[in-house]
Amino acid sequence: MPYRISKTFEIESGHLLSKHPEKCRFPHGHSRRVEVVLVADELDANDMVCDFKAVKRLLHAFLERWDHALAINAADPQFAYFRQTYGERVIVFEHADPTSEVMAKTIHDELTARLTEEAARTGGDYPIRRAVRVERVRVTETSSSWAEYSK
Repeated sequence: MPYRISKTFEIESGHLLSKHPEKCRFPHGHSRRVEVVLVADELDANDMVCDFKAVKRLLHAFLERWDHALAINAADPQFAYFRQTYGERVIVFEHADPTSEVMAKTIHDELTARLTEEAARTGGDYPIRRAVRVERVRVTETSSSWAEYSK
């Protein structure tokens, strides 16, 4: 059984789901909780999967870009308007509505790539070994609803 650690981030973000038949097709926001779970079969020399500070360092800037931003499908008819109006505060999702499920997979893929890059680096205060992997990412949309992605 592998060792697991979890780090939670909180962001405020908006989205609109152009494929949705009801209210969710209009811009609206959520107080989101993003929970990532990392695993390793063995602990490192410090008796950790990895340091929580390393996890924060890997994801903070990526998620900060999503904070107080609007996520939108590039195929949405209003995409050009929102992009022109809000510029960098628009998070573009190609060929998909930015549902919590899609967001969870996007974060999972980003964190996996960053873990790979970090493991290739040498040195640093908070190294991450190649043995550390993403088990799952959970994105909470409301107090009673969440979506999760794992490989």
